[in-house]
Amino acid sequence: MESDQEIKMILKESKNIAVVGISDKPDRDSYRVADYLMRNGYEIFPVNPNIREWNGKRAFPSLHDIPAGTEIDVVDVFRKSDSVVPIAHEAVAIKAKTLWLQEGVVNREAERIAKEHGLRAIMDRCMMKEHMKL
Repeated sequence: MESDQEIKMILKESKNIAVVGISDKPDRDSYRVADYLMRNGYEIFPVNPNIREWNGKRAFPSLHDIPAGTEIDVVDVFRKSDSVVPIAHEAVAIKAKTLWLQEGVVNREAERIAKEHGLRAIMDRCMMKEHMKL
């Protein structure tokens, strides 16, 4: 797990965040967190195969569908713990810098995959709550 200092660095250096499992329902945590991050200067790339857009932004079915050449700093994951290994592989493939698993999401295999390929890995922490601490 990354230290608090490393988390602060990730939040300060990052600009583009792909939110995997984002919902278009405003009462869901993924919507609220992404909306907060967007209002605080981050560019959000919604990733969910079941929606066409989120908050006026085009949604992508997968990380691979984000346009080539788009630099993704953080892949922020709102999925069940047992379904994040393929997302870790996608994050590696698109050359993301950080794999961030939201509160309640823990998967050591996904963490291992990310770290073995040079990505930082955060698990079981809320990106919005961490940002609010800054």
